[in-house]
Amino acid sequence: MSHLEKSDPDIYNAIKNEIERQNFKLELIASENFVSVAVLEAMGQVMTNKYAEGYPAKRYYGGCEFVDVAEELARERAKTLFKAEHANVQPHSGSQANMAAYFSLIHFGDKVMGMDLSHGGHLTHGSPVNFSGRFFDMVFYGVTKAGYIDMTQVEDIARREKPKLIITGASAYAREIDFAAFRQIADKVGAKLLADIAHPAGLIAAGLVKSPLPFCHLVTTTTHKTLRGPRGGMVLIGADSENDMGIKTPKGRLKKYSELVDSNVFPGFQGGPLMHVIAAKAVSFNEALQPDFIVYQKQVIRNAQALADSLMKRGYHVVSGGTDTHLMLVDLRTHDLTGKVAEQALENAGITVNKNMVPFDDQSPFVTSGIRLGTPALTTRGMKEGEMEIIATLIDNVLRNSSSETTQKKVYGQVKELCARFPLYE
Repeated sequence: MSHLEKSDPDIYNAIKNEIERQNFKLELIASENFVSVAVLEAMGQVMTNKYAEGYPAKRYYGGCEFVDVAEELARERAKTLFKAEHANVQPHSGSQANMAAYFSLIHFGDKVMGMDLSHGGHLTHGSPVNFSGRFFDMVFYGVTKAGYIDMTQVEDIARREKPKLIITGASAYAREIDFAAFRQIADKVGAKLLADIAHPAGLIAAGLVKSPLPFCHLVTTTTHKTLRGPRGGMVLIGADSENDMGIKTPKGRLKKYSELVDSNVFPGFQGGPLMHVIAAKAVSFNEALQPDFIVYQKQVIRNAQALADSLMKRGYHVVSGGTDTHLMLVDLRTHDLTGKVAEQALENAGITVNKNMVPFDDQSPFVTSGIRLGTPALTTRGMKEGEMEIIATLIDNVLRNSSSETTQKKVYGQVKELCARFPLYE
Protein backbone atom coordinates (compact mmCIF):
# COMPACT_ATOMS: atom_id res chain seq x y z
CA MET A 1 0.00 0.00 0.00
CA SER A 2 2.88 2.37 -0.71
CA HIS A 3 0.78 4.77 -2.80
CA LEU A 4 -1.90 4.97 -0.12
CA GLU A 5 0.63 5.50 2.63
CA LYS A 6 1.95 8.55 0.82
CA SER A 7 -1.34 10.03 -0.35
CA ASP A 8 -3.52 9.42 2.70
CA PRO A 9 -1.62 8.29 5.82
CA ASP A 10 -4.76 8.53 7.98
CA ILE A 11 -6.63 5.91 5.94
CA TYR A 12 -3.43 3.90 5.53
CA ASN A 13 -3.08 3.70 9.32
CA ALA A 14 -6.74 2.78 9.79
CA ILE A 15 -6.33 -0.13 7.36
CA LYS A 16 -3.02 -1.15 8.92
CA ASN A 17 -4.64 -1.22 12.37
CA GLU A 18 -7.57 -3.25 11.03
CA ILE A 19 -5.12 -5.78 9.60
CA GLU A 20 -3.54 -6.00 13.06
CA ARG A 21 -6.96 -6.43 14.71
CA GLN A 22 -8.00 -9.23 12.38
CA ASN A 23 -4.68 -11.01 12.78
CA PHE A 24 -4.49 -10.93 16.56
CA LYS A 25 -8.07 -11.12 17.81
CA LEU A 26 -10.41 -14.10 17.74
CA GLU A 27 -13.24 -13.35 15.30
CA LEU A 28 -16.40 -15.01 16.62
CA ILE A 29 -19.04 -12.85 14.95
CA ALA A 30 -21.19 -15.38 13.10
CA SER A 31 -21.79 -13.12 10.10
CA GLU A 32 -18.09 -12.47 9.44
CA ASN A 33 -15.39 -14.42 7.66
CA PHE A 34 -12.01 -13.93 6.01
CA VAL A 35 -11.81 -13.90 2.21
CA SER A 36 -8.89 -15.35 0.28
CA VAL A 37 -6.06 -13.24 -1.12
CA ALA A 38 -7.48 -13.95 -4.59
CA VAL A 39 -10.81 -12.39 -3.59
CA LEU A 40 -8.99 -9.38 -2.13
CA GLU A 41 -7.09 -8.98 -5.40
CA ALA A 42 -10.28 -9.24 -7.45
CA MET A 43 -11.90 -6.46 -5.41
CA GLY A 44 -8.96 -4.07 -5.58
CA GLN A 45 -8.72 -3.66 -9.34
CA VAL A 46 -9.78 -1.48 -12.26
CA MET A 47 -13.29 -2.83 -12.75
CA THR A 48 -14.28 -0.41 -9.99
CA ASN A 49 -13.89 2.29 -12.68
CA LYS A 50 -16.55 0.84 -14.99
CA TYR A 51 -20.22 1.79 -15.15
CA ALA A 52 -22.28 -1.17 -16.36
CA GLU A 53 -25.95 -0.41 -15.82
CA GLY A 54 -28.07 -3.25 -17.11
CA TYR A 55 -27.06 -6.88 -17.59
CA PRO A 56 -24.49 -8.72 -19.75
CA ALA A 57 -25.08 -8.01 -23.45
CA LYS A 58 -27.85 -5.58 -22.44
CA ARG A 59 -25.95 -2.62 -20.99
CA TYR A 60 -26.73 1.06 -21.15
CA TYR A 61 -23.02 1.92 -21.56
CA GLY A 62 -20.37 0.93 -24.04
CA GLY A 63 -17.08 -0.72 -23.16
CA CYS A 64 -18.62 -3.51 -21.11
CA GLU A 65 -17.22 -6.53 -22.95
CA PHE A 66 -14.86 -7.52 -20.13
CA VAL A 67 -17.09 -6.78 -17.17
CA ASP A 68 -19.71 -8.85 -19.02
CA VAL A 69 -17.31 -11.79 -18.82
CA ALA A 70 -16.95 -11.31 -15.05
CA GLU A 71 -20.69 -11.08 -14.41
CA GLU A 72 -21.51 -14.06 -16.63
CA LEU A 73 -18.92 -16.14 -14.76
CA ALA A 74 -20.41 -15.06 -11.44
CA ARG A 75 -23.95 -15.91 -12.56
CA GLU A 76 -23.08 -19.29 -14.04
CA ARG A 77 -20.93 -20.31 -11.08
CA ALA A 78 -23.68 -19.29 -8.64
CA LYS A 79 -26.22 -21.33 -10.58
CA THR A 80 -23.94 -24.38 -10.55
CA LEU A 81 -23.11 -23.96 -6.87
CA PHE A 82 -26.73 -23.77 -5.72
CA LYS A 83 -28.35 -25.80 -8.52
CA ALA A 84 -30.36 -22.72 -9.47
CA GLU A 85 -32.11 -21.84 -12.71
CA HIS A 86 -31.36 -18.13 -12.41
CA ALA A 87 -29.02 -15.94 -10.37
CA ASN A 88 -28.85 -12.18 -10.02
CA VAL A 89 -25.46 -11.26 -8.56
CA GLN A 90 -25.84 -7.48 -8.64
CA PRO A 91 -27.38 -6.67 -5.21
CA HIS A 92 -24.96 -4.61 -3.17
CA SER A 93 -26.14 -6.26 0.05
CA GLY A 94 -28.48 -8.87 1.46
CA SER A 95 -30.89 -6.10 2.42
CA GLN A 96 -31.18 -4.91 -1.19
CA ALA A 97 -31.56 -8.50 -2.38
CA ASN A 98 -34.47 -8.88 0.05
CA MET A 99 -36.03 -5.61 -1.10
CA ALA A 100 -35.95 -6.77 -4.70
CA ALA A 101 -37.41 -10.14 -3.71
CA TYR A 102 -40.27 -8.61 -1.72
CA PHE A 103 -41.36 -6.40 -4.61
CA SER A 104 -41.01 -9.27 -7.10
CA LEU A 105 -43.50 -11.35 -5.12
CA ILE A 106 -45.96 -8.92 -3.52
CA HIS A 107 -47.08 -5.29 -3.50
CA PHE A 108 -46.54 -2.35 -1.17
CA GLY A 109 -48.67 -2.71 1.96
CA ASP A 110 -49.30 -6.46 1.62
CA LYS A 111 -49.21 -8.63 4.72
CA VAL A 112 -45.96 -10.52 5.33
CA MET A 113 -45.11 -13.07 8.01
CA GLY A 114 -41.52 -13.27 9.21
CA MET A 115 -39.51 -14.46 12.18
CA ASP A 116 -39.50 -12.19 15.22
CA LEU A 117 -36.19 -10.32 15.45
CA SER A 118 -35.86 -11.10 19.16
CA HIS A 119 -36.31 -14.82 18.41
CA GLY A 120 -33.58 -14.93 15.79
CA GLY A 121 -34.99 -13.14 12.75
CA HIS A 122 -33.39 -10.30 10.80
CA LEU A 123 -34.03 -6.57 10.45
CA THR A 124 -35.23 -7.08 6.87
CA HIS A 125 -37.80 -9.63 8.02
CA GLY A 126 -40.14 -6.98 9.41
CA SER A 127 -38.41 -4.74 11.92
CA PRO A 128 -40.34 -1.46 12.25
CA VAL A 129 -37.11 0.53 11.76
CA ASN A 130 -36.42 -1.22 8.43
CA PHE A 131 -38.04 -0.86 4.99
CA SER A 132 -39.71 -4.25 5.52
CA GLY A 133 -41.59 -3.09 8.61
CA ARG A 134 -42.35 0.33 7.10
CA PHE A 135 -43.53 -0.82 3.66
CA PHE A 136 -45.45 -3.97 4.60
CA ASP A 137 -48.01 -5.14 7.16
CA MET A 138 -45.91 -7.49 9.27
CA VAL A 139 -46.89 -10.37 11.53
CA PHE A 140 -44.43 -12.67 13.26
CA TYR A 141 -43.74 -16.21 14.37
CA GLY A 142 -41.11 -17.19 16.92
CA VAL A 143 -39.58 -20.10 18.78
CA THR A 144 -40.69 -22.20 21.73
CA LYS A 145 -39.18 -22.04 25.21
CA ALA A 146 -36.89 -24.85 24.03
CA GLY A 147 -35.58 -22.57 21.26
CA TYR A 148 -37.05 -24.33 18.21
CA ILE A 149 -39.43 -23.04 15.53
CA ASP A 150 -42.84 -24.58 16.20
CA MET A 151 -44.34 -25.35 12.79
CA THR A 152 -47.79 -25.84 14.34
CA GLN A 153 -47.61 -22.29 15.66
CA VAL A 154 -46.40 -21.06 12.26
CA GLU A 155 -49.36 -22.69 10.54
CA ASP A 156 -51.85 -21.35 13.11
CA ILE A 157 -50.58 -17.79 12.62
CA ALA A 158 -50.56 -18.16 8.84
CA ARG A 159 -54.14 -19.47 8.77
CA ARG A 160 -55.30 -16.64 11.01
CA GLU A 161 -53.40 -13.80 9.35
CA LYS A 162 -53.39 -15.02 5.73
CA PRO A 163 -50.14 -13.30 4.66
CA LYS A 164 -49.33 -12.77 1.00
CA LEU A 165 -45.69 -13.68 1.71
CA ILE A 166 -43.93 -15.85 4.28
CA ILE A 167 -40.22 -15.26 4.80
CA THR A 168 -38.09 -17.94 6.38
CA GLY A 169 -34.48 -17.71 7.43
CA ALA A 170 -32.74 -16.12 10.40
CA SER A 171 -29.68 -14.33 11.68
CA ALA A 172 -29.55 -15.97 15.12
CA TYR A 173 -31.22 -19.38 14.83
CA ALA A 174 -28.89 -22.34 15.21
CA ARG A 175 -31.09 -25.14 13.89
CA GLU A 176 -31.85 -26.36 10.39
CA ILE A 177 -35.03 -24.91 8.90
CA ASP A 178 -37.68 -27.17 7.39
CA PHE A 179 -38.28 -25.39 4.08
CA ALA A 180 -40.61 -28.13 2.84
CA ALA A 181 -42.92 -27.65 5.84
CA PHE A 182 -42.91 -23.89 5.29
CA ARG A 183 -43.91 -24.41 1.64
CA GLN A 184 -46.80 -26.64 2.64
CA ILE A 185 -48.08 -23.92 4.95
CA ALA A 186 -47.57 -21.22 2.33
CA ASP A 187 -49.56 -23.24 -0.21
CA LYS A 188 -52.40 -23.79 2.29
CA VAL A 189 -52.88 -20.07 2.81
CA GLY A 190 -52.06 -18.94 -0.74
CA ALA A 191 -48.80 -17.19 0.19
CA LYS A 192 -45.51 -16.91 -1.65
CA LEU A 193 -42.43 -18.25 0.14
CA LEU A 194 -39.09 -16.44 0.36
CA ALA A 195 -35.99 -17.94 1.98
CA ASP A 196 -33.18 -15.73 3.24
CA ILE A 197 -30.14 -18.01 3.55
CA ALA A 198 -27.57 -15.30 4.22
CA HIS A 199 -26.15 -17.23 7.18
CA PRO A 200 -26.11 -20.89 6.09
CA ALA A 201 -25.45 -20.27 2.36
CA GLY A 202 -22.00 -21.88 2.46
CA LEU A 203 -23.35 -24.90 4.34
CA ILE A 204 -26.14 -25.24 1.78
CA ALA A 205 -23.72 -24.89 -1.14
CA ALA A 206 -21.63 -27.69 0.37
CA GLY A 207 -24.70 -29.92 0.66
CA LEU A 208 -24.54 -30.10 4.47
CA VAL A 209 -27.79 -28.25 5.11
CA LYS A 210 -30.94 -28.74 3.02
CA SER A 211 -31.42 -26.31 0.16
CA PRO A 212 -34.54 -24.11 -0.02
CA LEU A 213 -34.35 -23.86 -3.84
CA PRO A 214 -36.83 -26.71 -4.51
CA PHE A 215 -39.39 -25.24 -2.10
CA CYS A 216 -39.24 -21.44 -2.23
CA HIS A 217 -40.40 -19.03 -4.90
CA LEU A 218 -37.27 -16.93 -4.37
CA VAL A 219 -34.08 -17.31 -2.33
CA THR A 220 -31.82 -14.48 -1.21
CA THR A 221 -28.39 -14.56 0.36
CA THR A 222 -25.36 -12.53 1.17
CA THR A 223 -22.09 -13.59 -0.42
CA HIS A 224 -19.94 -13.20 2.69
CA LYS A 225 -20.55 -15.08 5.98
CA THR A 226 -20.26 -18.87 5.46
CA LEU A 227 -20.00 -18.45 1.68
CA ARG A 228 -16.65 -16.69 2.30
CA GLY A 229 -16.89 -14.17 -0.52
CA PRO A 230 -16.87 -10.37 -0.67
CA ARG A 231 -19.59 -8.37 1.03
CA GLY A 232 -22.64 -8.37 -1.23
CA GLY A 233 -26.00 -9.97 -2.00
CA MET A 234 -27.63 -12.29 -4.51
CA VAL A 235 -31.07 -13.57 -5.55
CA LEU A 236 -31.53 -17.18 -6.66
CA ILE A 237 -34.43 -18.90 -8.38
CA GLY A 238 -35.02 -22.65 -8.60
CA ALA A 239 -36.22 -24.42 -11.74
CA ASP A 240 -39.76 -25.00 -10.46
CA SER A 241 -40.26 -21.33 -9.62
CA GLU A 242 -38.73 -20.08 -12.84
CA ASN A 243 -41.08 -22.29 -14.85
CA ASP A 244 -43.97 -20.97 -12.76
CA MET A 245 -45.26 -17.63 -14.01
CA GLY A 246 -45.01 -14.48 -11.97
CA ILE A 247 -47.47 -11.70 -12.85
CA LYS A 248 -49.30 -10.40 -15.87
CA THR A 249 -48.17 -7.16 -17.47
CA PRO A 250 -50.76 -4.52 -18.48
CA LYS A 251 -50.63 -6.04 -21.97
CA GLY A 252 -51.40 -9.50 -20.57
CA ARG A 253 -47.95 -11.06 -20.98
CA LEU A 254 -46.84 -13.34 -18.16
CA LYS A 255 -43.50 -12.36 -16.65
CA LYS A 256 -41.17 -14.95 -15.22
CA TYR A 257 -39.73 -14.45 -11.75
CA SER A 258 -36.28 -13.89 -13.24
CA GLU A 259 -37.62 -10.93 -15.22
CA LEU A 260 -39.30 -9.51 -12.12
CA VAL A 261 -36.19 -9.90 -9.99
CA ASP A 262 -33.83 -8.46 -12.59
CA SER A 263 -36.02 -5.42 -13.18
CA ASN A 264 -36.43 -4.80 -9.46
CA VAL A 265 -32.68 -4.96 -8.82
CA PHE A 266 -32.02 -2.68 -11.80
CA PRO A 267 -33.51 -0.19 -12.46
CA GLY A 268 -35.85 -0.74 -9.52
CA PHE A 269 -33.60 -0.28 -6.49
CA GLN A 270 -30.04 0.06 -7.74
CA GLY A 271 -28.05 1.88 -10.38
CA GLY A 272 -24.74 0.68 -11.73
CA PRO A 273 -23.48 -2.62 -10.30
CA LEU A 274 -20.17 -2.80 -8.44
CA MET A 275 -18.24 -4.71 -11.07
CA HIS A 276 -15.09 -5.18 -8.97
CA VAL A 277 -17.23 -6.80 -6.27
CA ILE A 278 -19.03 -8.98 -8.83
CA ALA A 279 -15.63 -10.14 -10.11
CA ALA A 280 -14.69 -11.02 -6.53
CA LYS A 281 -18.02 -12.86 -6.12
CA ALA A 282 -17.12 -14.95 -9.17
CA VAL A 283 -13.75 -15.83 -7.62
CA SER A 284 -15.35 -16.87 -4.33
CA PHE A 285 -17.99 -18.98 -6.11
CA ASN A 286 -15.23 -20.78 -7.97
CA GLU A 287 -13.49 -21.43 -4.65
CA ALA A 288 -16.75 -22.79 -3.24
CA LEU A 289 -17.03 -25.23 -6.16
CA GLN A 290 -13.77 -26.93 -5.15
CA PRO A 291 -13.76 -30.15 -3.06
CA ASP A 292 -11.89 -28.57 -0.16
CA PHE A 293 -14.80 -26.16 0.39
CA ILE A 294 -16.93 -29.09 1.57
CA VAL A 295 -14.15 -30.15 3.94
CA TYR A 296 -14.04 -26.59 5.27
CA GLN A 297 -17.80 -26.39 5.84
CA LYS A 298 -17.85 -29.73 7.66
CA GLN A 299 -15.20 -28.35 10.00
CA VAL A 300 -17.22 -25.16 10.51
CA ILE A 301 -20.12 -27.26 11.85
CA ARG A 302 -17.88 -29.51 13.94
CA ASN A 303 -16.23 -26.45 15.46
CA ALA A 304 -19.58 -24.81 16.25
CA GLN A 305 -20.84 -27.97 17.93
CA ALA A 306 -17.58 -28.38 19.87
CA LEU A 307 -17.71 -24.76 21.07
CA ALA A 308 -21.37 -25.05 22.07
CA ASP A 309 -20.72 -28.30 23.95
CA SER A 310 -17.69 -26.81 25.72
CA LEU A 311 -19.67 -23.78 26.86
CA MET A 312 -22.59 -25.92 28.07
CA LYS A 313 -20.17 -28.06 30.07
CA ARG A 314 -19.14 -24.85 31.82
CA GLY A 315 -22.73 -24.05 32.74
CA TYR A 316 -23.75 -21.70 29.95
CA HIS A 317 -27.24 -21.84 28.48
CA VAL A 318 -27.00 -22.29 24.71
CA VAL A 319 -30.40 -21.62 23.15
CA SER A 320 -31.99 -24.84 21.80
CA GLY A 321 -29.26 -26.86 23.50
CA GLY A 322 -26.75 -26.77 20.65
CA THR A 323 -26.45 -26.10 16.94
CA ASP A 324 -26.85 -27.73 13.52
CA THR A 325 -25.01 -24.93 11.76
CA HIS A 326 -22.17 -22.44 12.19
CA LEU A 327 -23.58 -20.38 15.04
CA MET A 328 -25.02 -20.47 18.52
CA LEU A 329 -26.88 -18.08 20.79
CA VAL A 330 -25.80 -17.95 24.45
CA ASP A 331 -28.34 -16.73 27.01
CA LEU A 332 -26.37 -15.06 29.81
CA ARG A 333 -29.21 -14.50 32.25
CA THR A 334 -28.13 -17.57 34.21
CA HIS A 335 -24.82 -15.75 34.82
CA ASP A 336 -26.41 -12.38 35.69
CA LEU A 337 -24.74 -10.75 32.69
CA THR A 338 -26.08 -8.66 29.85
CA GLY A 339 -24.93 -9.05 26.28
CA LYS A 340 -23.60 -5.50 26.33
CA VAL A 341 -21.33 -6.15 29.31
CA ALA A 342 -20.19 -9.51 27.91
CA GLU A 343 -19.40 -8.11 24.46
CA GLN A 344 -17.23 -5.33 25.89
CA ALA A 345 -15.41 -7.57 28.37
CA LEU A 346 -14.62 -10.12 25.65
CA GLU A 347 -13.53 -7.39 23.23
CA ASN A 348 -11.11 -6.08 25.85
CA ALA A 349 -9.70 -9.60 26.00
CA GLY A 350 -9.27 -9.90 22.23
CA ILE A 351 -12.40 -11.98 21.59
CA THR A 352 -14.85 -10.32 19.20
CA VAL A 353 -18.52 -11.27 19.52
CA ASN A 354 -21.80 -9.39 19.22
CA LYS A 355 -24.45 -8.83 21.84
CA ASN A 356 -27.74 -10.35 20.71
CA MET A 357 -31.31 -10.61 21.90
CA VAL A 358 -32.42 -14.07 23.00
CA PRO A 359 -35.94 -15.51 22.86
CA PHE A 360 -38.25 -13.87 25.42
CA ASP A 361 -35.57 -11.31 26.23
CA ASP A 362 -36.32 -8.81 29.01
CA GLN A 363 -33.57 -6.39 27.94
CA SER A 364 -33.61 -3.81 25.16
CA PRO A 365 -31.90 -4.41 21.78
CA PHE A 366 -29.18 -2.01 22.92
CA VAL A 367 -28.40 -4.11 26.00
CA THR A 368 -29.69 -7.66 25.31
CA SER A 369 -29.38 -10.78 27.42
CA GLY A 370 -27.16 -12.80 25.14
CA ILE A 371 -24.27 -13.05 22.76
CA ARG A 372 -24.09 -14.69 19.34
CA LEU A 373 -21.04 -16.78 18.46
CA GLY A 374 -19.98 -18.31 15.14
CA THR A 375 -17.08 -20.38 13.84
CA PRO A 376 -16.64 -19.57 10.09
CA ALA A 377 -13.74 -17.14 10.59
CA LEU A 378 -11.93 -19.30 13.15
CA THR A 379 -12.25 -22.29 10.83
CA THR A 380 -10.87 -20.30 7.90
CA ARG A 381 -7.74 -19.75 10.00
CA GLY A 382 -7.38 -23.52 10.40
CA MET A 383 -8.63 -23.95 13.96
CA LYS A 384 -10.34 -27.20 14.95
CA GLU A 385 -12.12 -28.80 17.89
CA GLY A 386 -9.12 -28.59 20.22
CA GLU A 387 -8.93 -24.84 19.75
CA MET A 388 -12.68 -24.55 20.42
CA GLU A 389 -12.11 -26.10 23.85
CA ILE A 390 -9.36 -23.56 24.54
CA ILE A 391 -11.55 -20.68 23.35
CA ALA A 392 -14.46 -21.81 25.54
CA THR A 393 -12.09 -21.72 28.52
CA LEU A 394 -10.95 -18.21 27.61
CA ILE A 395 -14.54 -16.99 27.21
CA ASP A 396 -15.47 -18.52 30.55
CA ASN A 397 -12.51 -16.88 32.29
CA VAL A 398 -13.50 -13.47 30.99
CA LEU A 399 -17.22 -13.75 31.69
CA ARG A 400 -16.72 -15.05 35.23
CA ASN A 401 -14.47 -12.05 35.88
CA SER A 402 -16.18 -9.54 33.59
CA SER A 403 -15.01 -6.47 35.51
CA SER A 404 -11.41 -7.62 35.97
CA GLU A 405 -8.96 -5.75 33.76
CA THR A 406 -6.24 -8.10 34.97
CA THR A 407 -8.15 -11.12 33.67
CA GLN A 408 -8.88 -9.40 30.37
CA LYS A 409 -5.23 -8.49 29.88
CA LYS A 410 -4.07 -12.01 30.71
CA VAL A 411 -6.58 -13.60 28.33
CA TYR A 412 -5.64 -11.15 25.57
CA GLY A 413 -2.06 -12.38 25.85
CA GLN A 414 -3.27 -15.97 25.45
CA VAL A 415 -5.44 -14.94 22.50
CA LYS A 416 -2.45 -13.40 20.71
CA GLU A 417 -0.42 -16.56 21.26
CA LEU A 418 -3.24 -18.67 19.83
CA CYS A 419 -3.70 -16.38 16.82
CA ALA A 420 0.04 -16.46 16.10
CA ARG A 421 -0.24 -20.23 15.64
CA PHE A 422 -2.88 -19.71 12.92
CA PRO A 423 -1.69 -16.75 10.80
CA LEU A 424 -4.39 -15.17 8.70
CA TYR A 425 -2.61 -13.83 5.61
CA GLU A 426 0.92 -15.18 5.24
